[in-house]
Amino acid sequence: MESPVVLVDASFLVALWRKHDQNHTWAAAEARLHPPPWITCESVLSEADHLLAPAGCATLRLACRRGALRIAGFSGDTFLPVLDLLDKYADVPMSVADACLVRLTEIHPNSLLLTTDRDFKIYRRHGRRIIPVRMP
Repeated sequence: MESPVVLVDASFLVALWRKHDQNHTWAAAEARLHPPPWITCESVLSEADHLLAPAGCATLRLACRRGALRIAGFSGDTFLPVLDLLDKYADVPMSVADACLVRLTEIHPNSLLLTTDRDFKIYRRHGRRIIPVRMP
């Protein structure tokens, strides 16, 4: 069976980078089980960069430079499905980062999302399909 494309949320990245985070042990174990490269989006990178400031930013950016963390971008027409997801889940509410990750699970059908965000149990890809997710 082909290995899944591993997608990562800011919550996973923060837990992995911060040794004192309550989910660090889980994130480190998942990182060993599902080693890089990981895919994420610009919104997730922005969120993680902000949350890890100032100490963790340099190593997070280094992970991007080395290709361990690959950044997928959406623009123009490719951003329209993200906007549709934001509209659909406005009552949750859904963040742009979460919508981009849900969209990435649609683009990569054989994917696995690493996150601590329980909202991904609510979100669906392609309307009704459960998002393959690992969380503590």
